[in-house]
Parts: sequence; structure tokens; C-alpha cells
Amino acid sequence: MRILKTDLGVTIEPDNAAPLEVRHIIGIGRNYAEHAGEMGADLPERPMVFFKSPASATIHGEPIVIPPICVDPDTGGEQVDFEAELAVVIGRPARDVPLDGALDHVLGYCCANDVSARWWQRHGSAGQFCRGKSFDTFCPLGPKITPAERVPDPQNLRIRCRVNGETMQDASTADMIFPVAQLISELSRGTTLLPGTVLVTGSPSGVGFARSPQVFLRDGDTVEVEIEGLGILRNPVQLER
Repeated sequence: MRILKTDLGVTIEPDNAAPLEVRHIIGIGRNYAEHAGEMGADLPERPMVFFKSPASATIHGEPIVIPPICVDPDTGGEQVDFEAELAVVIGRPARDVPLDGALDHVLGYCCANDVSARWWQRHGSAGQFCRGKSFDTFCPLGPKITPAERVPDPQNLRIRCRVNGETMQDASTADMIFPVAQLISELSRGTTLLPGTVLVTGSPSGVGFARSPQVFLRDGDTVEVEIEGLGILRNPVQLER
């Protein structure tokens, strides 16, 4: 299954089926215990949900573009971070889905990078995540969609992130607090998850914000997200000028 950019945005082309436009991106925060800890946050009792604009979606090989608005007014530098995540693509409508049938609604899986402008996430939007997560190109997806039937267990995949070849994150989806099936079942309660919805399921520990010294994306960097069996999502970073 291909994933490509079109005039409408980012589109998924399933094999022998009509294309799906990426129409909704749902993010899950603090879904790995070690990541919650490194951010100084308590473990959530329920899935922590935020949204990313569909316009934030981009594809393998395309640049992550850091706009001028992402400069931290306190430090004068960009605080744009990487977050390797497993992405789940919904293939058929899901509403009030029971846990044991939740994965039946998955079209496929891919790598995602939940790029985050930390100042906007923490301070610029009165505590709401969506602005800092939704700048254009801040949700790379790819390199392709792996059909769900080729992923027997989405909770048994190694997930890694590298910046300029240096490993920053290395974990397993087995470490998720809320697994994929539980997320789909919970998010579909009273709400229809439409085909083309992309669920980004949370980032493991190792993000740049939590490091000492901190590591943020800079002009000329290359970011790679690799998930076992799903390939390597690679994107260069550039400042908007």
C-alpha cells in the first residue's frame, strides 16, 4: 500500500481499493511509562488524547519544515522535538467497537514521527497540545502502509528513532500502557472513527526535550523512525526561510 502526497494532502492507496485521504489524526500522550517519567508527568489513568491537523501530515523523504513561529521567545532557539511512534490507519468505520473486535477495523500500520514544538505545546496554547503538534509537516508517515494481516501482533514491535545516525529512542510497542486494541475501542465509544483516521499511539522515552543537554531538531538534520517489519521513515529537517 502506497502513501503519497496529492493536491488534497496525504493519501493512502490500498491495494485493489479506493484511495483514502488522511482526514483525521488522533494522538495519544504519555503512553509509555518511561516517557511519562522523563517528562515529569504522572501515568495517565485513561488514554491522553490530542489532535493533530491533517495538514501536518507529510511523507517519507519530504522535509520537516520548521516555521519561524517555532522560535522559543525565552531562549531565541527552536524547540522542535522528534517522537517515534507506531501509526495505525483505520480502514472501515468504527463506533462502539468491543475490545476483541477492535483490530478488525485496522487497514494497516506505518511509522510516524509526532514532531512537537515544545514551547507551543507547554506554554503557547494555554496547556493544549494541538497547536504545538499541528504545524505543517509535523506528522511524517511512511515509508508505506503495511497491511494489518502482515502484522500479527502490533504490541510486539521494536521501535527506534535516530537523528543524524545516532540512536535516540529504542523500545518496544509491548511497553505501551494502552495497547492499540484498547485505544481503538475506547476512542470509538460514542464517536465514529472514519476510514482514513490515523492514530499515533505514543512515543517511548529518549525524546530530545528530556535529555541533558537537550537535543532539538536543527536545519540539515536527518531523522529516521524505524519500526520492526514496517520499514524506515526518513525525513530531512529544514528551517523555513
